[in-house]
Amino acid sequence: MISPLLYQPFYLGLVSLLTLCTVWYRRKLGHEEPIWGSLLLCVALALAIGFRPHSAVFGDTINYANWWKLFPYYAFDFSAQNLIFDNLYGWMQTKFPDVTEFFVIIATVYFGCMWWACRKMFPSNTFATFVVYLAAFSTFSYGTNGIKAGAAASVFLLAIAYRDRLWLSILFALISWGFHHSMQLPVAAYVLSMLVKNKNYYFAGWVVCLLISVAHITFFQDLLADATDDSGAGYLNVANIGQDWNGKGGFRYDFVIYSMAPIVMAYFVKYKFNLKDELYDMMLRIYLTCNGAWMLCMYAQYTNRIAYLSWFMLPLLLVYPCYAIADDKHPLVKARPYVVLGHLAFTLFMAVVYY
Repeated sequence: MISPLLYQPFYLGLVSLLTLCTVWYRRKLGHEEPIWGSLLLCVALALAIGFRPHSAVFGDTINYANWWKLFPYYAFDFSAQNLIFDNLYGWMQTKFPDVTEFFVIIATVYFGCMWWACRKMFPSNTFATFVVYLAAFSTFSYGTNGIKAGAAASVFLLAIAYRDRLWLSILFALISWGFHHSMQLPVAAYVLSMLVKNKNYYFAGWVVCLLISVAHITFFQDLLADATDDSGAGYLNVANIGQDWNGKGGFRYDFVIYSMAPIVMAYFVKYKFNLKDELYDMMLRIYLTCNGAWMLCMYAQYTNRIAYLSWFMLPLLLVYPCYAIADDKHPLVKARPYVVLGHLAFTLFMAVVYY
């Protein structure tokens, strides 16, 4: 069996190699890409992550595995909090002696919906954009540790991808909420993006949220704590302010810089190049709303979990203009290798050097 300590280095090495290959190899624009390469990669990752060892190296993986061992003493009890994830876990707990089958299903949802969204949004560049998503700062972590939020976020990507079929989009949004109750923020941002479409309001709102965070104003954090459930309030309550990933807390300059990358890109896309794309615009509005909400709660415990409610859109939002424009001579298309490699470099720096 592969040592749990080798999983992330191997994952990062594979993603780095595939990223270099996609940067070097350029498909002809406008031609639909064969499905098999990206789908094979998706299946391989789902199986590799699903069959991972039940080790504390993977964070909450060991907790889910330990809770599973209690099933002889507890009958299935319907949960009203996370309707899909919690009840699937509880039901399978009474049917299977080992948690591995559950992990395989969740990993399949996580990587499968991620791949499906890339296929829907980028039929000519599915493999490349899927690899970009795999190279994101939080992708590996939410495939092995925060699996509930990770699966929910991947399903929500389909809600965005199928915005042109509203009934299906709403269904995916509700399913994502069923996986994890925190998705109420992206769902609310989705509704807001349908009602208010002026991009200037969203950019301005994000800047205001950043300034509030810099000023260390926690009024809105307390307000959101009162509006959420007990689990969310436990993170948001000012009395519980503490550390974040690996003992880091306070104002997260690293997280802000990371969050700004697609916003800086969007500024040029919308104000300089005046790109008109309804899917990109909706994704940008949702991202700015959710990321602004995170900055209002930056001083909460485990603020990365709140930030992830916007970060799961970051990879696709960052590279969308580079792959959506069907003109090899366009400046955004020419910038594609630098954007893709810069995105990977940030992840490698954070994983290898910073942490």
